[in-house]
Amino acid sequence: MSNIVSQRSELLFLYDCKMCNPNGDPLDANKPRIDEGSGECLVTDVRLKRTIRDYLMENGFDGSDPNSDIFIRDEDGKPVTGEQRSKSYKNKEEFVEKFIDVRLFGGVSAPKDKKKVFNLTGPVQFGMGRSLHRVNVNFIKGTGAFATSEGAQQRTFREEYNITYGLIGFHGVINENAARHSQLTEEDVELLISAMWNGTKGLLSRSKKGHMPRLLVKIDYKEPQFFIGDLLERLGMEYDQNVKPDAITDVEDYTLNTDRLNGLLNQFKDKIDKIFVQQDDRLRLSAPIFQPNN
Repeated sequence: MSNIVSQRSELLFLYDCKMCNPNGDPLDANKPRIDEGSGECLVTDVRLKRTIRDYLMENGFDGSDPNSDIFIRDEDGKPVTGEQRSKSYKNKEEFVEKFIDVRLFGGVSAPKDKKKVFNLTGPVQFGMGRSLHRVNVNFIKGTGAFATSEGAQQRTFREEYNITYGLIGFHGVINENAARHSQLTEEDVELLISAMWNGTKGLLSRSKKGHMPRLLVKIDYKEPQFFIGDLLERLGMEYDQNVKPDAITDVEDYTLNTDRLNGLLNQFKDKIDKIFVQQDDRLRLSAPIFQPNN
């Protein structure tokens, strides 16, 4: 492989969700994950990585090309074991060349064949996602499409939880040192960015419909191993008049305050190579994301 990632990067990704469940907790009746102290909605990095993997699978990484596949994926609706997937590669070189999610997120392979036991730390790591505000959780009851039995008049009932609205933020880092071991390329990172944005927009299942990507920022650094960190904590929300913080229902109910984030980016501009920004046209910012060459 060529063009291996050689710069450290930070990722800031914001999307919102309306009247849906961004990440249900299977140990708690599949309710949205809520921080009890702050009332913020939580979304695991596993959920975001699944969105990315699903998008990549739908766009060429489905195994039809022997060199383009996903290591962690379902076959016939059943979870894949490490033993099963070990049949899909011969050695470590093929392990990283074949599976884009291994190059991105790393992977653990522990089959019986010790020659195929690998443990790679992924260069792309995300923290726990969270909403930038307190959310409202709704409990909804409904009827199912089918009766309880043939000829019965009584239909099945279902219960579900969702949130009215949430602006979810993720912070991530691309580690150039780990990229050398997993052979992560710049082309892989371009696919990652596309999958984050378009994969989130494409979440159209019943529980996930209502997701929209709003802001994606990728900061590439000149200085090895340097990154700013805590980017999410530098953002704030300014609510429109007559809109209460816990009653927002749409992206147009607020302005995202980027002043502190821009101040930091300006402070460290000498260490920044370039900044990529993708922004939804409905999201209002207090100021455009800082560009080091402006």
